[in-house]
Amino acid sequence: MNNQEFDLHHVWHPYTSLTHPLPCYEVASAKGVTLTLSDGRELVDGMSSWWACVHGYQVPELDAAATAQLGKMSHVMFGGLTHAPAVELCRKLVEITPKGLDRVFLADSGSVAVEVALKMAQQYWHAKGTPRAKFVSLRGGYHGDTFGAMSVCDPDGGMHELYKGFLPEHHFVAAPSCRFHAQWDESCVVELAELVADRHEEIAAIVLEPIVQGAGGMRFYHPRYLQWVRALCDEFGLLLIADEIATGFGRTGQLFACDWAGISPDIMCLGKALTGGYLTLSATLTTEHVARTICDGKAGVFMHGPTFMGNPLACAVANASIDLLLASPWQERVQAIEHQLRTELVQLTLNPAVADVRVLGAIGVVEMKERVDVARIQRKFVELGAWIRPFGKLIYLMPPFVISPEELRVLTRAIHEAITSGEF
Repeated sequence: MNNQEFDLHHVWHPYTSLTHPLPCYEVASAKGVTLTLSDGRELVDGMSSWWACVHGYQVPELDAAATAQLGKMSHVMFGGLTHAPAVELCRKLVEITPKGLDRVFLADSGSVAVEVALKMAQQYWHAKGTPRAKFVSLRGGYHGDTFGAMSVCDPDGGMHELYKGFLPEHHFVAAPSCRFHAQWDESCVVELAELVADRHEEIAAIVLEPIVQGAGGMRFYHPRYLQWVRALCDEFGLLLIADEIATGFGRTGQLFACDWAGISPDIMCLGKALTGGYLTLSATLTTEHVARTICDGKAGVFMHGPTFMGNPLACAVANASIDLLLASPWQERVQAIEHQLRTELVQLTLNPAVADVRVLGAIGVVEMKERVDVARIQRKFVELGAWIRPFGKLIYLMPPFVISPEELRVLTRAIHEAITSGEF
């Protein structure tokens, strides 16, 4: 039994059936923005391996950082011990994130970063002597696959029905309808404002993905909405949790999506591009006020501690990745990608099968009127030398920032050809 046969029968892939599996392509190597399959075919990566590999693959600076750290220690427990890579990373994150986020908790995945944020909010209110267990989240949101994170994901498109009775129930409001480039419409915040005014005494925090709702629908909304949410939280004394796991580190055209609105949340979650896609690592940042309140409470400590917290190898690579990003012309690159995506995808709006085309930063989305057949369209993409992974009605791109115009054109042409030929 070769690798692909064994994989087909025994290996479970994300959101995939073992009885009706989707095609799975074996990657032999990856370099730059190119994935080389075991049969020798080369594919331009349009996904940055789910937002993470912003610098592409086999990046000399990140390889060197990993190699140097391996010569010292790949891991050491973070309980009672510290080390330079973790301290340096936390110093960098405090410096580049929105003002006031100066306490850093290092975890091992994006979902865990969200769990940590929810725990922080709950412990905060417990320490104040007024326990609160409810959160407010946006419909169409996605925050991860662990149970706490799931509970604040979209209640209809998420997994709530499957786990009903086990998941805690929270408050959901309609996602802001006012698009990023549209004129601001104040009616977007009415539902949220009414809910907060009525129920704020039971609400621990508002949880949202700033500007871009990722896996829940790939929608882009107006920065003014964030400013309103920040103002509501301030007025009623609620915490604001910004999930920047997907949007952090330049993807939207600003270093962090909160920067579009000039706001600072009380808690921020980071992941994905944090290590340039080399290793799993996440961070949850909060303010001195939140941290001090938690630690002055009955428990006296924050009740969380992953085994691989502050992993030195991941921290060393994250430091190199952040340095590489900040030293690069990343804004110009993202702007160029945005311009090219907008130019090359916009004409698809004329296709009767297409519902919408939207672009922001290095994110391009073609929303179809019906769900796409993932197996069928992916075969077409691979045939055309493109790696694009649609879901639901969405065919979307989030390429590495280092992609060339010619490589990006391979991706946009593949989308055009698949749609115009009806291979979806």
